[in-house]
Amino acid sequence: MKFFSSIPRTVFFLGAASLFTDIASEGTYSILPLFLTQVLGASALSLGIIEGVAESTASLLKVFSGVWTDRLKKRKPLILGGYGLSGFCRPLIGLAQTWPAVLFFRFVDRVGKGLRASPRDAMIADVTTTSNRGASYGFHSAMDNAGALVGPLLASALLALGLGLRSIIFWSVVPGLLALVSLWFIHERSASSKKEKKDLGWLKSWNTLDGNLKAMFLAVLVFTLGNSTDAFLLIRLAQVGVAAKYIPLLWGLHSGVRMITAPYGGTFSDSLGRKPVIVSGWFYYAFIYALFAWVSSPAALVAVFLAYGAFYGLCEPSEKALVADLAPVKLKGTAFGYYNLVIGIGALPASLLFGFIGQQWGYPAAFLTGAGLAFTASILLFFIRAKVTK
Repeated sequence: MKFFSSIPRTVFFLGAASLFTDIASEGTYSILPLFLTQVLGASALSLGIIEGVAESTASLLKVFSGVWTDRLKKRKPLILGGYGLSGFCRPLIGLAQTWPAVLFFRFVDRVGKGLRASPRDAMIADVTTTSNRGASYGFHSAMDNAGALVGPLLASALLALGLGLRSIIFWSVVPGLLALVSLWFIHERSASSKKEKKDLGWLKSWNTLDGNLKAMFLAVLVFTLGNSTDAFLLIRLAQVGVAAKYIPLLWGLHSGVRMITAPYGGTFSDSLGRKPVIVSGWFYYAFIYALFAWVSSPAALVAVFLAYGAFYGLCEPSEKALVADLAPVKLKGTAFGYYNLVIGIGALPASLLFGFIGQQWGYPAAFLTGAGLAFTASILLFFIRAKVTK
């Protein structure tokens, strides 16, 4: 098949590592609320604290790891360390007797994610060209979402077979080890020119980045401010009458849609260009959010929710490919670090903004606000020259 033949060997094994890691992580975190409340007797507030600390940690470390990988001129050590840290720490959650212990293990797990994310995205940029870069990011995203689909289903199956929550968390070490085995087959290519000897500081690294890349970061920030947590979508489904027992299934199907569409979005960006695909995806997002404001039929809103998954397929691979196209060769990791940081910075106020508007004027108004911000970001993206920086 032409698509798979265009995927470099390194990208294939990085995709396999993400697949196994997401099977372990999503399987564990799908039962984490039950573990905290039923086994440890913790409150819902503790879950909010754990997830808030965990995701903030990952977002901040992504920019540090991006700069580090460019200074080291190596990707694999940080990638291997990140996957290894998560793979061995995550199962230890099963040993926890109190929720602060869960917070500690979850924190270390997200340190691992922060270490590996930017170097991994930079490594994909290193081994691809503009002709297969979008397809490669699409393949990796598809493998990532495949794990997000399989993990919760596997956890549910193990629960049905009678395994306890602690046992299921312990067993997450198996896919974690398989992820490390996948990374063993990666042979790293030099991350930057051997003639480049002087390391750039933080400010100089930022100043060296192309102005179009910085403009893209601004557009991404505006879009992210309208892209609140998907938990609000699940709440909206419940508001219109979708039974609670179907919500986890719909979330799994959502991951399936993302898995299927990601290769297409990446491939389209290779043939049609990054900007047209991203702008189309952001317009599509605005349309979907408007439908979430207007549609009140449970069956219709379920269809809208599943269609929403295609937005990720269009945009995730294409955005990463555009970052790789615009970033200097010696600063690929740094560029992905800033890209991830921008998303992390925008994520918290986005959810706070949505929650405030939803509480004051209702969820339809909040969804329309998100649609408006996505439309604005699409306009900003028109001013970016999507040239390739050598």
